[in-house]
Amino acid sequence: MQTLTVGLSERSYPIHIGSSLLTQAELLSKAIPRKRVAIVSNTTVAPLYLEKLKNTLQSIGVSSVEIILPDGEQYKNSDTMNLIYEALLTHRCERTTPLIALGGGVIGDMTGFAAASYLRGVPFIQIPTTLLSQVDSSVGGKTGINHPLGKNMIGAFYQPQLVLADTDTLNTLPDNELAAGLAEVIKYGLIRDLPFLEWLEQNMDKLLARDTVALQYAITRSCQNKAEVVAADEREIGERALLNLGHTFGHAIESGMGYGVWLHGEGVAAGTIMAADLSQRLGWISAEDVTRIRTLFERAKLPTVAPDLGVEKYLNWMGLDKKVEGGKMRFVLLKKIGKAVVYGDVPPVLLQQTIEACTRG
Repeated sequence: MQTLTVGLSERSYPIHIGSSLLTQAELLSKAIPRKRVAIVSNTTVAPLYLEKLKNTLQSIGVSSVEIILPDGEQYKNSDTMNLIYEALLTHRCERTTPLIALGGGVIGDMTGFAAASYLRGVPFIQIPTTLLSQVDSSVGGKTGINHPLGKNMIGAFYQPQLVLADTDTLNTLPDNELAAGLAEVIKYGLIRDLPFLEWLEQNMDKLLARDTVALQYAITRSCQNKAEVVAADEREIGERALLNLGHTFGHAIESGMGYGVWLHGEGVAAGTIMAADLSQRLGWISAEDVTRIRTLFERAKLPTVAPDLGVEKYLNWMGLDKKVEGGKMRFVLLKKIGKAVVYGDVPPVLLQQTIEACTRG
């Protein structure tokens, strides 16, 4: 097991990464002030790992309320959130009752938002079970739900007490979900960690083959990058926005296609190619750089061509992005491979060219 720390002064917390962590009660006990928790999971993950987690908690005398939600991005909304609130109220959960998120990014985001808002704030613990949630969404305290007019537009910054990333849960992850997580892993190399990107180019086949040593290294290196950024900019005032490489385009894809049609990581992959294309049109990176980026995403079994929603729809969805400031769209782009910037002066003609070029196939 490896342990990292997200340094946020008195709200700092550990990220534990390794095998068989779901059975190690001592890792959880410090974050459970009383002998009761509420576990939020979904219909896919609960049959696989809920009983193991319950048994671990029971070994230290902790009982649990179970809240099982439907699985899928299309359920990340206020109706599903109310199912969590209803269960917490029905079982009279108190401010000392931690919520445990057992699942992927959707479960983690909704559980975190429920914890931030129920009784004006209760503790919560992240147990991410997908690669994407282990390397990205479980770390940093971004929580929330989708709205028909925009992805993740309603939520709160609310940090967990700890993150427990048991790599054994990746053994049951479908291939497309594993690939979706790799999109966020590649992102760290592109925005701030060129040596890691080079390592990914050398080890992508091992990651796809689920080599345990390679996966643990990729998760740890990704979390190190995320933890450093979050510690420096918890509320995304500056540097943390760079973590959204590909997300402005990617969220437009997810929203425009309908939540759940494209996995988040798939949207990020195609969106990153669009961001790279736009960076090239601005004269910052070369055509060879774009090809290098596209090749790595293709090797990761991720889409590199975005759906043709039409320029107008892309612009409409991107206009709802959280980085919009003063009515102006701002994009995370690449000054070079390994260095990203937030840029708000993109000529409209170049943006249109990128959308048209990257959605033709």
